[in-house]
Amino acid sequence: MKKIILVTGGQRSGKSVYAERTALALSPTPVYMATAHVWDEEFSERVRRHKERRGPQWTNIEEEKHLSRHDVAGRVVVVDCVTLWCTNFFFNREGKAQPTVDEALDGIKREFDKLTEQDATFIFVTNEIGSGEVSGNAVQRRFTDMQGWMNQYVASRADEVVMMVCGIPVKIK
Repeated sequence: MKKIILVTGGQRSGKSVYAERTALALSPTPVYMATAHVWDEEFSERVRRHKERRGPQWTNIEEEKHLSRHDVAGRVVVVDCVTLWCTNFFFNREGKAQPTVDEALDGIKREFDKLTEQDATFIFVTNEIGSGEVSGNAVQRRFTDMQGWMNQYVASRADEVVMMVCGIPVKIK
């Protein structure tokens, strides 16, 4: 049963819808793990629309960092998304010192490994944020590096990798 699928692509490429359809094809009652920290009203509205689109057959778990504390053994799980999950490790909102890129990356890798030890099918959604020009902002560059390295880490452990291009799934691995 254990399987890891990574769905990647640009903003509004169809990643989440593809991941959700894949999960529903594998299970009538999948799990949706939302990693987002809701920053403002506009983002809160996005979250509301996502929940509405999914419907009642989904088990929704909202968890910003420690996904592994949830028992999802035997389930099909969509983790949406790795990029926002990385943000939660990169930016410390708990009043402690900001972690270095290496510390944040090590933390999220450890959490990924703990989560995926469970016997479940995981469908991770992520963004290709490093495909454009290099940012003039040092913090943005550090985050883009970290997120790119995390994407590589997940892809190296994935059984399948799908890139979404204009709503079309392109199998990479």
